[in-house]
Amino acid sequence: MDNYNISAMLEELGIKAENNGAHTGLRWIETNGEPLESWSPTDGKLIAKVKQATWDDYEKIIASAQEAFKVWSLVPAPKRGEVVRQIGNELRKYKEPLGKLVSYEMGKVYQEGLGEVQEMIDIADFAVGQSRMLYGLTMHSEREKHRMYEQYHPLGIVGVISAFNFPVAVWAWNAMIALIAGDVVVWKPSSKVMLSAIAVQNIIQKVLHENNVPEGVLSLVASSSKYVGDDFLADRRIPLISVTGSTRVGKRVNKIVGERLGKTILELGGNNAIVISQYANLNMALRASMFGATATAGQRCTSTRRLIINEVIYDIFKEKLIKAYQQLRIGHALDENTHVGPLVDRTAVTSFNLAQEAVIKHGGKIIYGGATLDGPGFESGCYVQPAIAEVENHWEIVQEETFAPLLYLIKYKTIEEAIALHNNVPQGLSSAIFSKNIHETEFFLSHAGSDCGIANVNIATNGAEIGGAFGGEKETGGGRESGSDAWKAYMRRQTNTINFSKELPLAQGIKFDLFDE
Repeated sequence: MDNYNISAMLEELGIKAENNGAHTGLRWIETNGEPLESWSPTDGKLIAKVKQATWDDYEKIIASAQEAFKVWSLVPAPKRGEVVRQIGNELRKYKEPLGKLVSYEMGKVYQEGLGEVQEMIDIADFAVGQSRMLYGLTMHSEREKHRMYEQYHPLGIVGVISAFNFPVAVWAWNAMIALIAGDVVVWKPSSKVMLSAIAVQNIIQKVLHENNVPEGVLSLVASSSKYVGDDFLADRRIPLISVTGSTRVGKRVNKIVGERLGKTILELGGNNAIVISQYANLNMALRASMFGATATAGQRCTSTRRLIINEVIYDIFKEKLIKAYQQLRIGHALDENTHVGPLVDRTAVTSFNLAQEAVIKHGGKIIYGGATLDGPGFESGCYVQPAIAEVENHWEIVQEETFAPLLYLIKYKTIEEAIALHNNVPQGLSSAIFSKNIHETEFFLSHAGSDCGIANVNIATNGAEIGGAFGGEKETGGGRESGSDAWKAYMRRQTNTINFSKELPLAQGIKFDLFDE
């Protein structure tokens, strides 16, 4: 375990052998829930334990958040942005140890762990600027001497439920924007990666103390559904729930929150494809396909699941792809030479194997990889060889999202057929086309092209920048996080009309005279 200075990293981040599971932003609450063990999928070793927060702890957190909102919402937005700026700077100081913990606890390679923390820093920088740009609109009234405009107000408590594959960045996408909007945040991380969340709370605590930020502005509830589950979703004190997870989870969340007419931001599954044209730069397409399909061991919602390849270049590209896959180095997530780390746990390995069995049952063919790896260096049982399969798009297994490095190859003849194949899945998150033909690329980006929330030209499906709104359509949930005008989802919109005349004209010319003055 200490070959990579894990003990020193844990100490620097304040991770103990046993950790409390509730934090108010300023202090830890002593929790007594059943301990959850965090095991690294990289080497199969126990990292530390978390004493889960119970419902009583949750009630303390919510009560604190309610009181904090009364104060925080009245702080001028640029001053809220100043706190976010300092959080970003504090994250810069801890980028290396936090990136290492993310890598070690989740299994993504170290460079991706560092990249995830950089996303946190980037969204903090973005949010600082956004704090001075919470713009509304003005409109012309149909009534004389009337002024109309709209503005945005803080919403309240934002519940953030993050997934295992991005243990810290997804929280930052939500929390940094919610903070500058005047909201307070209660974070419920995946039970598979609670230590990364605990480390983040330890990092930000200093900034909140130094700025006299009220207790309860950025809180953590580290707990499984045994203690804090559907009741969290049903809590009317939380106007907005932001969830990153599977489509199955998202449907459940939407039903429970929708029953109380609460708001949701849903970032759910993807079944992302790259269309590779006969006019593509094949070397660029190859690199994008490799990164898209194997980064984070295929455990990104934006991972490339399908390659839709023109029949003219199909065999050539397939051969290039197999040769490239043969060069992948699979191993310890913290080894700088590793391309592909482990899956998050053995359950994910089982899903990977079952998906391959389904491909074969449908009549498909695994043309490369697919093995579960064992032996020295693979003792955790979480390592697999990324697989490539030849399939047909309509098969049930291809219509599903397998959260693992299983890449499907599909052949097409015309660009119209390619887009039809591309769109014919339930999900609609990320998409890409590789082509130097402007007619094809513009068609792909048009309303008749990709039906995804993200559509790229000559870059991969994954690796989105924080400046754009992130999210997708159909069973991906329709939510948007991060950049652009995604901030509006964290605020409530209000339309205002001011009458500065001495009369009371009604809209639409309605007359309502009841008496003489």
